[in-house]
Amino acid sequence: MLDWNDLRYLLSVVRQGSTLAAARALGVNQSTVHRRIAELERQMGLRLVHRHPTGYRLTEMGEQLLPALADVEESIAKLQRTVLGMKHDLTGTVRLTCPEPVLSRIVASGFVDRFHDRYSGLRIDFIISDRYFDLANGDADVAFRSGEASDERLVGRKIAESTWAVYASRDYVKRRGHPHSIEDLLQHDLIGFDGVMENHRATQWLASTLPGARVAARNNSVLGVVAAVKSGLGIAPLPTPIGDAEGELIQVLPPVQALARAWHLLCHPDQRATPRISAFIDFVIEELPALRKVLGG
Repeated sequence: MLDWNDLRYLLSVVRQGSTLAAARALGVNQSTVHRRIAELERQMGLRLVHRHPTGYRLTEMGEQLLPALADVEESIAKLQRTVLGMKHDLTGTVRLTCPEPVLSRIVASGFVDRFHDRYSGLRIDFIISDRYFDLANGDADVAFRSGEASDERLVGRKIAESTWAVYASRDYVKRRGHPHSIEDLLQHDLIGFDGVMENHRATQWLASTLPGARVAARNNSVLGVVAAVKSGLGIAPLPTPIGDAEGELIQVLPPVQALARAWHLLCHPDQRATPRISAFIDFVIEELPALRKVLGG
């Protein structure tokens, strides 16, 4: 069976006048253009181009096929317009759950506005918490979640890296000094996590790495810990996108490998084919470069 992408390479060479210009137009290497046209000829069993030092020229058979190739291109373009029209007809709500600390960064990145511009009939309804909502039970439709994707009832994909480093306020460092190793943290006051965060990897890391450390305060949310660190009360591990964005904080120790995890986009498999959820997931995949900056720094 013919691959439409191979047809597209041949049409681009005809329209652009050379394989180099076609490669630039398609955003690929010139060698890719050569290879894909050769593969098209192999699949068809026909010689479509003459190869000259000055460039490619269509053979007689290539010229005869050109109108049919243009028809295929128009048919695919029509299909794409139809699909886009169906997407614009979508209505409803996508319930997205994510940790509280990343909400402002997601909104500030323009992700929400771009989604609403693309799908005027859809709206993102945020369900915000540092705890995990049960997607299998319908607590939310989709999730941005960091950590191990351990719930076998869900499907998804990795979308970014989650990194944590150790932070203190500038005032704290001025008063108490700058720790230079994890062991140095035993001489400092720490801010810990409790409540819904008591089983978080940051809590487990503090307990296993620094047993007996002085904990000056505990909080049940990342933003609460950020506030405590900013006040100068103590030192704590924090997500680097959040810690680095706070001008009052400094990274006193570099990212901790033991705290590194991945961000995942997750949903229940029964929801994956739902048009509004499918549209959201497709949009997230398009937005991955921007989301990686938002979630991973």
